[in-house]
Amino acid sequence: MRHSRNHRSDQEQKHIVSSENADAGADEGAAEGVAETGSGPVDPDAGQHDGQQVWDVVVVGAGPAGASAAYAAAVSGRRVLLLEKAELPRYKTCGGGIIGPSRDALPPGFELPLQDRVHAVTFQLGGRFARTRRSRKMLFGLINRPEFDAQLVEHAQKAGAELRTGVTVSRVEQHGPSVPDRRTVAVVLADGETVLARAVVGADGSASRIGAHVGVKLGQVDLGLEAEIPVPASVAEDWKGRVLIDWGPLPGSYGWVFPKGDTLTVGVISARGEGAATKRYLEDFVAGLGLAGFEPAVSSGHLTRCRTDDSPLSRGRVLVCGDAAGLLEPWTREGISFALRSGRLAGEWAVRIAEAGDAVDARRQALNYAFAIKAGLGVEMAVGRRMLAVFERRPGLLHAAITGVRPAWKAFADITRGVTTLAGMVRGNGLARRALDLLDRSMDTSVGVGPAGRGVTPAKDEPATDAP
Repeated sequence: MRHSRNHRSDQEQKHIVSSENADAGADEGAAEGVAETGSGPVDPDAGQHDGQQVWDVVVVGAGPAGASAAYAAAVSGRRVLLLEKAELPRYKTCGGGIIGPSRDALPPGFELPLQDRVHAVTFQLGGRFARTRRSRKMLFGLINRPEFDAQLVEHAQKAGAELRTGVTVSRVEQHGPSVPDRRTVAVVLADGETVLARAVVGADGSASRIGAHVGVKLGQVDLGLEAEIPVPASVAEDWKGRVLIDWGPLPGSYGWVFPKGDTLTVGVISARGEGAATKRYLEDFVAGLGLAGFEPAVSSGHLTRCRTDDSPLSRGRVLVCGDAAGLLEPWTREGISFALRSGRLAGEWAVRIAEAGDAVDARRQALNYAFAIKAGLGVEMAVGRRMLAVFERRPGLLHAAITGVRPAWKAFADITRGVTTLAGMVRGNGLARRALDLLDRSMDTSVGVGPAGRGVTPAKDEPATDAP
C-alpha cells in the first residue's frame, strides 16, 4: 500500500537546531564538502540514475531498529529498501521483555505476539534473600524475538518498504566513482553490487559496519549469556506470570528468568573481560534454580555496547540507530525500546535528508536527528549510567530498597509499564532525585561508565570496600 508523499503534520518536530549552535563536530563525522551552488530540492520522483534505481532511503538491518526506521520512512510514501543479511525469521539472543516504552513505540495496529504477561517479580541477591513483589496490572510482556522481529518487518512492508534478505553490506561510500553526485550514497554489497540511496540508516547491530563508517564510539561493553530451556508443564506453571531477577556476584551483573510458555529464557550479563566468571555465574544460576537437569534448546551469547556521550550519530547522509549507534539503557542493558524509538526517529529524519538538495541542508537535518536522540534517549542513558555506578558498588542497597521500600517498588513498576522513564522519575520525583544525589556524593560517578573500571571510584573521603 502506498501513501501520500506529503508529510503528516504530527511527524513534524518542534526542535530545529542550526549548524552554528549544535554539536557539529561530533555528529557530522567527516566533512561533506562545499554545497553545490544553486542546487534546489530533490525531486521525489527522480528515482533513476543512468537506468539504476535510486532509493530515497536504504535501511541496513531488519531488527527492531531497522524495521521501525523502514516503517517510518515508508509510511510517508518514500521509496524504501530494507536489507537484512539473514533469512527471516532468525534467532536473536534477547530476554524478550517488552516494557511500556517499547509498546508505545510500535506501529499503529501492531498486535504483540506475547508468550506471557508478567504480574510478579521475584528479586534475589546472589541467589539469597528472595522476595516476590506483585502487581494487579501487567508490568510488561514477554515475546520471542523471531516472531516479534518478523512482524515488525511485515508492518514495514505493508507501509511500502521493499525487503531483501540474505544480503550482506560490506561498506557505504559517500565519495568516489560509485557515487554519482553529492546527493547520493552508494551501499556496496558483498557480491559487488552497488545500491544507490538519497539517505542511509544503519541498524546493523552492535558490530555495525555502518557504525564504523559513522565513527561510533563505545564506552561500555557487556557480555550476555543466555539459554532457552524447555521445561515440563508442571515447571512452566510455577513460573507463569512471574519473572526472576538476581543481582549477581560480579560488579554490575545480574541474571534473569523469563517464562515463555513451555520454555524458560535464563540469562546473565556482566562486563566484558569477565567471560569465564560470567559463564560460571550462568552455570551456578541455572543450578540454583533447579534447572541443571534440563537440556537447553539454544545456548547463545552476545555483546551489548553503549555509546559515549560524544559519539557521532551521523556522517553526511548516513544515520545510525539502535545497537548500531550504541543506544541502550546502561544499567539494565535493555535495548528493544531504544531500538524502536531511535529507529522511528532515524526513519523520519532520513526522509528529510533524502529531500535535502545540498550538503548543508543534509547536515542540518542530521544534526536535528542527533538533537532529538540526545534530548530524549541520551538523557535516559545519562541517568542509567549513574544507576549502574551505584549498582556496581551497592547491589545490596538496591535490593533492600526495591523489595522493602514501597516507593522504590512503585518506581520500578511505573518504569516497566511506561508510566514514566528512569530519567523522568529522577527529574519529576524529588525523593528519587535526592536519593540519587546522596548516593552520587558517596562515590565518584562523574567519569561515566566505561571499560576502565567501568566508571566507579570511591569518593575521596570513603575507603575502598566491596561490602554491600
